[in-house]
Amino acid sequence: MHTSSHTVPYDPDGLIEAELPLDREPYESLVKAVLAWTGEETFAVRDHEQIGLQLTSHARAVASDVRRRANQLPKNSGPRALADIVLREAEGRLSATLEGTVHCVQNRARLVRALYERLDRLEAAPAPERVAPGGG
Repeated sequence: MHTSSHTVPYDPDGLIEAELPLDREPYESLVKAVLAWTGEETFAVRDHEQIGLQLTSHARAVASDVRRRANQLPKNSGPRALADIVLREAEGRLSATLEGTVHCVQNRARLVRALYERLDRLEAAPAPERVAPGGG
């Protein structure tokens, strides 16, 4: 009998993931390259699918960061409302079936770019003031 020594951490709130920064530079380069494509003949369908999967996975990771950052803001703040709109749009686009086309992969690249733009704006937004419990 073989016993695995692999341990899976219990992290239902995604706190471990929240502490790890995204490896942004390679994905920004990939987005730039994908958006520069001009025709269907760029790669084979399976290559487009693989690139689309990479972008989809990264878009989900960036969306998680956007959600975490937005949740730190007051519910009635403008930056949070805009983040909610971008996240709803991202959810809809990520739920669409991934196709092995230049158009589909470029849409995923645009989504990654939009999510990073929103994340940057959220990070530039002033941090909410913390009120001490029982004081105020």
